[in-house]
Amino acid sequence: MAPQEEQEETKSSFLFRNLFKGLAWFAVIIAIFVLMEGYIQQNFKEHIDTIRANPGVLYGIYTLSEIIFGILPPEIFMMIWILDDINVSGFVTNLAILTIISYGAGILGYYIGKVFSKTKFYQERIREKYLKQYEGKLKTYGGYLVFVGAVTPVPFSATCMLAGSVNLSMKHFLLICITRVLRFAAYGAVVWNAPEWFSGLTGGL
Repeated sequence: MAPQEEQEETKSSFLFRNLFKGLAWFAVIIAIFVLMEGYIQQNFKEHIDTIRANPGVLYGIYTLSEIIFGILPPEIFMMIWILDDINVSGFVTNLAILTIISYGAGILGYYIGKVFSKTKFYQERIREKYLKQYEGKLKTYGGYLVFVGAVTPVPFSATCMLAGSVNLSMKHFLLICITRVLRFAAYGAVVWNAPEWFSGLTGGL
């Protein structure tokens, strides 16, 4: 009965269910960040300065995270730059870099799925452990699954690998992935404005 009910889930309900989970998690992260920003600034200033002086290390960690199925939420990397009292142009620049890396990781995932999907390593190490749970969704929703992965917590790289493994049109794939850019822009705007919004709310109490 459960598999049948899962198959009957509509595209919109699948999207909104995962979008709600993502927004709820994002709200929790933002709340923790705003509440602890002062403490972090006060007690971890040296670490923040070190990160600022070595952005390549941070980008490297982020790149690996995006390739390995989004181990760390991208929003955390957005928030790290806020801790350095960065100006808006600097924040937008770093947000653009994070977006490009994520988009590139998706393309890499597509080619990994396309080129290596028949190999033993892919089948036993990647498909069985990380991708199999989404294969049924891919059969049901096709390229729509990539869209859901781009805008919700469903692992973006995983959906990209699956898209490559079934030879989804590259042109179609790249167009769908543009929604990843929209997600980063929206979340980045919230991350940038959250401390000010929070100050306004608490100031009015």
